[in-house]
Amino acid sequence: MEARLQKILAQWGIASRREAEEMIRQSRVCVNGTVAHLGQKVDPYQDKISIDGKPVLAEQRPSKIYLLLHKPAGVVSTCYDPQGRPTVLDLLPSTLRTGWGIHPVGRLDVDSTGALILTNDGELTYGLTHPSHSISKTYRVVVQGHPPAKVLKNWSQGIVLEGKITRPAQVRLMENYIDQSCLEIVLQEGRNRQIRRIAEQLGYPVIKLHRTAIGSIQLKTSITAFLASGKYRHLSGDEISFLSKQIIRVPEDKAKLRSKINT
Repeated sequence: MEARLQKILAQWGIASRREAEEMIRQSRVCVNGTVAHLGQKVDPYQDKISIDGKPVLAEQRPSKIYLLLHKPAGVVSTCYDPQGRPTVLDLLPSTLRTGWGIHPVGRLDVDSTGALILTNDGELTYGLTHPSHSISKTYRVVVQGHPPAKVLKNWSQGIVLEGKITRPAQVRLMENYIDQSCLEIVLQEGRNRQIRRIAEQLGYPVIKLHRTAIGSIQLKTSITAFLASGKYRHLSGDEISFLSKQIIRVPEDKAKLRSKINT
């Protein structure tokens, strides 16, 4: 059965769909000996696909892997860093680091810490990082100063960043220190450095930012010990099922919206 080439490469765990698209743009992918083009449809069991001159076969598709990593500060959330900084893949054993197509789902900036999902399931990555998606992410954030209740309310209702208002968020005060405050923030979107930029804009710059959970997936659960910084664990079947249901829900919600508009 034919499907778009980038989708096939993502399903095979070779790269995320966006990474596969970039590989095709760079003319690294060939189909039946001819350089492929973006959007090209192929039959994975009839057409011969190669990347960088090496054939890729359906039988070579690696098993799907789903990991939760506790990212430490100073590590970048990419597979490769041109500046030579350590990446999240460097925290994995050599048996997982290469040959599996593992990559991070979304990002935590280099100074931030906490929960980050790694997988070689390109379709899952595409679904969870698509702008229309809204899986919640929970953060503990230490900011400079003591933002009053009015500021936190405004933050929760949405703040204009680059001409576009952010989605409503949960923002609550957890604890006050001498000259700092600890907030719990739950986002339904993930713009680049969103929390840090909003906090700076409001006059309460971030001192520390730590992601504690992605949806219901946490660094510590009732059946698992706290995941130490720099360590990883495999997701449970229930956690994988939760993520799969999240991406299935996106088109269904759009269909419901269209139905409401047309009635």
